[in-house]
Amino acid sequence: MSSSNNQDGSALHQKSAPPLSEVISVSLKVGLLSFGGPAAQISVMHQEFVENRKWLSEDRFLHALNYCMLLPGPEAQQLATYCGWLCARTVGGLIAGLLFILPGAITMALVSFVYAAYGDTAFIVSVFYGVKAGVLAIVLQALLKIGRKALKSNLAWAICGLSFVALFFFSIPFPIVIIAAALSGLIFGAPSGSIPADKSVQSTHASVLSTIRTVLAGLVIWMAPPITAALVLAPDNVLLEVAEFFSVLAVVSFGGAYALLSYMAQVAVDTKAWLSAGEMLDGLGLAETTPGPLILVTQFVGFLGGWRDPGPFSPVTSGMLAAAMTTWVTFAPSFLFVLAGPPWMERLRGNRILANALSAITAAVAGTILNLAVWFAINVLFTETSTARFGALEVIWPDLATIDPALAGIAALAITMVFVGGRGMASVLITTACLGYLARTFLG
Repeated sequence: MSSSNNQDGSALHQKSAPPLSEVISVSLKVGLLSFGGPAAQISVMHQEFVENRKWLSEDRFLHALNYCMLLPGPEAQQLATYCGWLCARTVGGLIAGLLFILPGAITMALVSFVYAAYGDTAFIVSVFYGVKAGVLAIVLQALLKIGRKALKSNLAWAICGLSFVALFFFSIPFPIVIIAAALSGLIFGAPSGSIPADKSVQSTHASVLSTIRTVLAGLVIWMAPPITAALVLAPDNVLLEVAEFFSVLAVVSFGGAYALLSYMAQVAVDTKAWLSAGEMLDGLGLAETTPGPLILVTQFVGFLGGWRDPGPFSPVTSGMLAAAMTTWVTFAPSFLFVLAGPPWMERLRGNRILANALSAITAAVAGTILNLAVWFAINVLFTETSTARFGALEVIWPDLATIDPALAGIAALAITMVFVGGRGMASVLITTACLGYLARTFLG
């Protein structure tokens, strides 16, 4: 490494890591407020780790986000793990990643049971109805904050705009967009025009031996439950089917949950017969309105698969075991990727070539968040949408007559609270949740 990097590393040691108790507290808060998909979840983490606590700088946060965008799996959960790792190394990463998942996983397990046993989740849906409007305001806030940091040149604006057009209008696969952005950074240079010199966290040492140990430990932990199930249960048990299917899905899931929904629905509905197409849509709706990453819809699928093919267990036990297996094999690879990779990513922060590529990816990420924000706004505020196709052009368009006036009004209030009143996420989400419940209860 260069002498400038060594100086940076020395300076990093001068700032002590935050107390583990605070990392736990903040990580739990992030997990409880993780509504609305990756754009909103990234905003929550940005506000807690960068703005409120100042544990990470903007540059370090965006550097972590860029790396997570390159990985298969849920990028928001990976980013939470990375932020925890930066604050308290492996223990912090495990804590932040687990607490990001657990509130949503527990909620989805409860919702899945109620859905399977009683078929009525109206109360739960009503509670979370207004939260979507609050999340929309948070997404817009995240877009503006990340945009101000990432879009500092004409090249950055161009990459952001082209990324949005590619994703929203042409449905180009997310990995292709990110690869194209990285190549543009390599060819044309860093859109930001500089490489950040971040001195906000402690330095780290990357070693091949340590990385190998991490990878081997991660593989053992990832495979332990499926292997245990294989040894204890019959070869055709639903737990093994769930483990096999969702393990494969976890390592090819580039571009977020929506990129996989079609394939996952086809296999789960048509091939495995774990649930019907209508139930698949119900599960997606529940995953969108409850906390946690959207990929937790896989837990709903696994639960119903176990419920309907209990084997030696009761339906409830089998459903819960299948849901736990699904969540385990879905997220374990993400922990492995994040805990093994960051020491090398941090070591390479001073590399000019890598910095150019990652700087361009940051601009593309801004376009990605814009795409998510527009998509989210259309699907939240309007009850019916259609897709118009003109050759390669594919545009989702709302039916303006189907706007939800109650939700639009709650969204307007949430935006006012965030941008005019400067209110925090917790107060915005609590207010919109209460208003949403009242609207669904009394207005229908």
